Formats: sequence, structure tokens, C-alpha cells
Amino acid sequence: MINLLNLSAGDNILFSGIIYTARDQAHKRLAQDIGKGKKLPFDIFGSVIYYCGPTRACRGKVIGSCGPTTSSRMDEFTPLLLKKGLKAMIGKGRRSREVVAAIKKHKAVYLLAPAGCGALVSKCVKQAKPVAYPDLGPEQILRLEVENLPLIVAIDRMGRSIYG
Repeated sequence: MINLLNLSAGDNILFSGIIYTARDQAHKRLAQDIGKGKKLPFDIFGSVIYYCGPTRACRGKVIGSCGPTTSSRMDEFTPLLLKKGLKAMIGKGRRSREVVAAIKKHKAVYLLAPAGCGALVSKCVKQAKPVAYPDLGPEQILRLEVENLPLIVAIDRMGRSIYG
């Protein structure tokens, strides 16, 4: 298992482990649940969230295409989730200054998944299970077990970024 906190901006890794999918609407619900003092549908402390809304799996497949979505759409919710113990996020694109500051403050990392390669990324998914918010369809939260998912460290725990 890779210790994500020992990585530096620009590092290339093959990640194996558990990640949770969550896009805009799932993030909104997580924030609402936190605001209401509700228990979250998964233990966010030490977790990795993948900004992804997979397509339906074809016959014989674990999951459909599952490429990353634009991370900045989750920026308004990210500092709260980092405060609750989220340790890594996977997506694509730049993050706001507030998110970079929260990553540094909470010693987390932001990773990039290969954009435009959702079908290829799906081959790294060995298991997919629904976790929460099934009414959101493809945006529901899924628990994915991944093996050798290719990622790039975009922002490390010190706030260093490949974006300059």
C-alpha cells in the first residue's frame, strides 16, 4: 500500500485499494449530512474520493466507463470533507486557492486520473458496490476496489502543485 502522504507533486503512481466515487450532488448531500450531524454513509476519515460518475456496466464487466470529472465543481465542499479527515481526492483539473490551503492544512493530497480514458480506467476496478444515495443514479456513491490505477500527484500534502 502506498503512503499517499509521502508523495510529492509530479509523482506517478499505481494506486491499489479502496476509493469512493462522489460527484457534485453526492458532495452536496455529504455536506448536508455533516451539517445535520448525521452519520456519513462511509467512514470519511482516511478515505479517498474519486470524482466520477460511472456508466452502467456491460454484461460481464464490473463497471462501465469511469473517467474523472472536473474537480473544481467540488471545491465548495472540499475544505469541509478535508476537515472531517478525507485524505485524498482523485479527479482532473486545477483546484481553488482555498482547496490548496485546506489540502496543506489537513495534510491531504490531490491526484489526477487519466482524462478521456474512462474505459481504460474501468479495467482497474475489481469490485464496485453501492454505498449511498441510489436516487442520484450514476452519481450515487460507490465503493470501488481498484488495482494499479494510474495517477499523478497534482498537489501534495505540503501544497506543492504541478500547476505552479
